[in-house]
Amino acid sequence: MVEPSSTPPQSTTLGTCLWQPTDDAIEQAQLQDFGRFIAANHGFDWGGDFQALWQWSIDSMPDFWQSLWQWHGIIGDMGSRILINETAMPGAQFFPDAKINFAENLLAEADDRPAISAHGEDGRHVALNRAELKQKVMALAGWMRAKGIGQGDRVAAYTPNTAEAVITMLASATLGAVYSSCSPDFGLAGAVDRFSQIEPKLLMACDGYLYAGKQIDRMPLIADLTNRLPTIEAVLILPYLSDAPDCSAIPNATLFEDAIGNGKPVSNFVRVGFNDPLYILYSSGTTGAPKCIVHGVGGTLIQHIKEHRLHGDLGAGDAMFYFTTCGWMMWNWLVSALAIKAKVVLFEGNPFHPGPARLWELAETENIAIFGTSAKYIDAVRNSGYVPRDQVRLGALRALLSTGSPLSSDGFAFVYDKIKPDLQLCSISGGTDIVSCFVLGCPVQPVFAGEIQTRGLGMKTDVLDEDGTSLIGKQGELCCTAPFPAMPVKFWNDPDGSKYKAAYFEHFQGIWRHGDWATMTARGGMIIHGRSDATLNPGGVRIGTAEIYRQVEAFDAITEALVIGQDWQDDVRVVLFVRMADGANLDDDLRRAICIAIRAGATPRHVPAAIIAVPDIPRTRSGKITELAVRDVIHGRAIKNTEALANAEALAFFKALPELQKPD
Repeated sequence: MVEPSSTPPQSTTLGTCLWQPTDDAIEQAQLQDFGRFIAANHGFDWGGDFQALWQWSIDSMPDFWQSLWQWHGIIGDMGSRILINETAMPGAQFFPDAKINFAENLLAEADDRPAISAHGEDGRHVALNRAELKQKVMALAGWMRAKGIGQGDRVAAYTPNTAEAVITMLASATLGAVYSSCSPDFGLAGAVDRFSQIEPKLLMACDGYLYAGKQIDRMPLIADLTNRLPTIEAVLILPYLSDAPDCSAIPNATLFEDAIGNGKPVSNFVRVGFNDPLYILYSSGTTGAPKCIVHGVGGTLIQHIKEHRLHGDLGAGDAMFYFTTCGWMMWNWLVSALAIKAKVVLFEGNPFHPGPARLWELAETENIAIFGTSAKYIDAVRNSGYVPRDQVRLGALRALLSTGSPLSSDGFAFVYDKIKPDLQLCSISGGTDIVSCFVLGCPVQPVFAGEIQTRGLGMKTDVLDEDGTSLIGKQGELCCTAPFPAMPVKFWNDPDGSKYKAAYFEHFQGIWRHGDWATMTARGGMIIHGRSDATLNPGGVRIGTAEIYRQVEAFDAITEALVIGQDWQDDVRVVLFVRMADGANLDDDLRRAICIAIRAGATPRHVPAAIIAVPDIPRTRSGKITELAVRDVIHGRAIKNTEALANAEALAFFKALPELQKPD
């Protein structure tokens, strides 16, 4: 095996080998121990060939997932059945008889080892060991139980990325309740759109947050939010901007530390079914309110254990960090590292405040072993001129994870040239829909520029053409052709499952279509090219267009609108096209008003980078706007099935618009 070089290859050509693990690293990887376990229990010897192990994991799927449960030592009653209705998508169920508790697994071995190290951009720091974390969780769970929170009840959190957010989630899970969160940069409409659908009994909310040195007060919004959520019976206020926020306008409000101090700690964890709800996450589409995606207790736990231990080689005592908010599924993914007895490092605020060194200095001081971020952040560091390897010591860092959007070959080269030459760069891809990954890293395989290392174990991931034929070396739809534990349990308020089926299983009958363009390489790696559907992906955060349309439709001057994502400088930017009402003009004042409305009603991520007036917007013969056709036109791609358009001639206007031309 080739030893890592201090001088990485300078070529940024797609497919250039940039790193290989050492023989020692391969031998010490947890994959080896897992391989010995399955050899002893199932007679399969993977022989150090990861692709052979992947093939076994999908050919012998019940054995794989049972082995993972036993090898890790998941706490709970596994039951006798591993997988039922195994060919049904949707409809298959893993561990249908199991009884487990998510928090019980994350809080096991409550000793003095570090559990959480939470940092704010203003320098605040909260550190908790495993014993301290469990004590706070059980006390808060006691307070929640006294407020009537029990199994199946929903707990909503409008919170920054803090230790208290983790405590609240674990307290909810302790009682078998269902946890759902969004970041406090969501405006009132965005928060109401989400939380009103799930009818929470408890709201946990911060008095405000900091970003780039600016204080954003959220107390008036919280008062409005509680009024808009009639099912709320108690409110838990986290003081973030003030030690003693005025809660007089919020009925049934309790300060966070008062709740912990006054709560009679629970002593037991409520064990629930493997497929009972744990999280509700949100994914917005092109129409209607955001989809409420329900993820199960066991599927989330076992999938994250697999990804952390086998794909990330995360071990007890390792420090793991991911730059995320509580509104992105990477937060849920990060927190699960507690089940590995790892230290979870949190950061709240602007990662460039006061400068680009902020997170890299954190990596040095916390001895972070696995550092996770977005492709956009890596590009931003590259463009800033900051060179981490010249400024900080990253001796503990052995893996850097990138997700959200495809990382370019140049981004790969920057990591090895300017951050650290001897680390594993894991480009990973999955999403809110599965609260995990389809394709991700592998500690025993090389890293190639622009390429994700491998498909996840137990995930029958494939790339299909329009006829459903598997493709190698050609672009197609990223799909999963067999069930896996982290599939959503259901969509909330979708009693017959029709919305759930329509979201993933209608394009290819009985096959999960994820909505990404991808190419699978001959060596089993994956290249992600971007979205194949109308979902936007600015800064690596997937958002739907519906929330933008809702804000724009309120303007009398605008008759119709269309939103697309344009590939732009190794990222995606939001572009809004508007058809003006008779006599109305799109001027700077209107553009400003539109941006303000979208920021307030949705989030800053929804604000378009460009707003352009157009004479007409293409529609299908049934009257639906055609976002994909416009997106293809502005990217110079061929348009399929123009005969389905009622006004195909409208597409001509979108070709070579000067506002859409990239700078030299």
